[in-house]
Amino acid sequence: MDENRLNADPETAERSLVSLVLTVVELLRELMERQALRRVDRGDLGQDKVEQIGLTLMRLDERMEELCAHFDLERRELNLDLGPLGSLLPEE
Repeated sequence: MDENRLNADPETAERSLVSLVLTVVELLRELMERQALRRVDRGDLGQDKVEQIGLTLMRLDERMEELCAHFDLERRELNLDLGPLGSLLPEE
């Protein structure tokens, strides 16, 4: 098969699209988590807000697990290799 040809298989295209969308969602989730941790470390948040953010982040993490399972993806598959820049997401 010619490597320059587009794979027009609908299932492959759907899986690739879902993988890309979940990669973006995972990146945003991790950025939100890091920002929340910085704010907690600085003491910018009250205890109620810290608990609310913690619960929200746990639910987002659980939902990502559910979505990955639904689409038969593993989270490590969402990490893109950016060549010399390394990987998009931190290695677990």
